[in-house]
Amino acid sequence: MTEPETIDPVTNPTSAHGAVPAENAPAGAAQTAAAPEVALAAQLEAAKAEAVGNYDKFMRAAADLENFRRRAVREKDELRTAATGRVLEDIFPVIDTLALAIDAARQPNADLKGLISGVDMVLSQLKSALAKHGLKEINPAGQAFDPHQHESISHQPSKDIKEEHVLG
Repeated sequence: MTEPETIDPVTNPTSAHGAVPAENAPAGAAQTAAAPEVALAAQLEAAKAEAVGNYDKFMRAAADLENFRRRAVREKDELRTAATGRVLEDIFPVIDTLALAIDAARQPNADLKGLISGVDMVLSQLKSALAKHGLKEINPAGQAFDPHQHESISHQPSKDIKEEHVLG
């Protein structure tokens, strides 16, 4: 029988199982143990930087959305004001003409036929001004009542018009 070989720990640092103790391990072995921690720390820092970048993008997008909303409201108000101004510009001459008709009617020798003719012209001038802005007169007299087009003021019987039809 051969005697077991004795191992001197000073001259041969390997253990009986062939593993190298940690204090005597080469430098690369310690780095491999710390490498996962360093990698996780680097990933954490990268994730934090990405989160900061995403938060910045979010805040910018939220500010852009708020600016868009304010601009849309402002543009809507400006459009409404401009449209109203154009309608009023077309209606002011009608108001002036009506004032002239009232002055003519107050004259002591006012001609009734001329007055009626003048007021009829003012009415056509008003209809023309409104038509320029897309409004048109609907005369539903005698037609069947349609709640999508007509607004009912009252309901009354008639001998000349069928039931559920517009009187006029």
